[in-house]
Amino acid sequence: MSEGLVTVSYIGATILFILTLGGLSNQETARRGNLYGIIGMTLAIVATVFGPEVSGTMSYILIAVMMGIGGAVGITLARKVEMTQMPELVAILHSLVGLAAVLVGYVNFMDETISLVGPEKVIHEVEIYVGILIGAITFSGSIIAFGKLSGKIGGNPLLLPARHFLNLGLLIATIWLCTVFVHQAETGGGTLPLLIMTLIALAFGVHMVMAIGGADMPVVVSMLNSYSGWAASATGFMLSNDLLIVVGALVGSSGAILSYIMCRAMNRNFFSVIAGGFGTTSGTAASGSDEDQGEVIAIETHEVAELLLDAKEVMIIPGYGMAVAQAQHTVHEITQTLRDKKDQRSFWHSSRGRTYAWAYERTTGRSKSTV
Repeated sequence: MSEGLVTVSYIGATILFILTLGGLSNQETARRGNLYGIIGMTLAIVATVFGPEVSGTMSYILIAVMMGIGGAVGITLARKVEMTQMPELVAILHSLVGLAAVLVGYVNFMDETISLVGPEKVIHEVEIYVGILIGAITFSGSIIAFGKLSGKIGGNPLLLPARHFLNLGLLIATIWLCTVFVHQAETGGGTLPLLIMTLIALAFGVHMVMAIGGADMPVVVSMLNSYSGWAASATGFMLSNDLLIVVGALVGSSGAILSYIMCRAMNRNFFSVIAGGFGTTSGTAASGSDEDQGEVIAIETHEVAELLLDAKEVMIIPGYGMAVAQAQHTVHEITQTLRDKKDQRSFWHSSRGRTYAWAYERTTGRSKSTV
């Protein structure tokens, strides 16, 4: 496949990925969005495998074997994992993206066939450094998120003493190691600062997610999704792959926007979540505190029906509990009944009547006299 045809295929795949994001923004078009994503990824893989960058029989054999192993694992997970386990599955898959970015960064660093000089070499080294940094944070953070979501790790936040200064110190050390790495790489070195930075990034990923309570894990998963996108984009810069750059930027930006929206919906500070609980106490206390958060009032089924029928407006927000109970069909029936009730009430109101016996009897199975 010629380089021009590969470029056209990448453009087509990019368009399909953009359509995927648009489709996934709405439940009614989510299936079509997934289909666009499947077609786009297939097109990207075919264009890459049969492009000018891959040659030799052994290369194709290795690619086929690796794709066979990955495909078998993916099919097995898709068949065994329940829908209620999707958040933890997404978290562990994000860790693989981060690990891939780290491995690609080290391979690219050790590749002796790359001959760059001057500013281009410096830029390339910074790309390697940033790619490994983001990938390592994503890898370790995603594993901790998976452990919290699956119950293997406690959901209470781990609040270390002076954790704010610890995060700041790790950030300063990472920046200093970047300058050391760039200087040493000019003379063929740089392995030691790169390894030290990787260990610091792994530790930071663990500390960042451990400092966040289990109730905020959905935001963390979305945030890690953003990190995985930026790691992929950095990998694209390393490999001079335009498709990875664009798709990584799409995933990174969309994940960041989703994290911000979720933080606002959950009354969390966006920057606090990104920094692993930095500068906040209310967010972590809400998810891990044993203090009383309110009084639980038990209610019977017929009382719920009466409250729904008497309400002027009803808002149903599907959540994790509905998924665990597999009550989506029941919720749909209740929604349809309430909508029919609204139409009936509008009819009676237009006739100056004031009855809802029909809706009450349909919901509860009992008759009710006209008011």
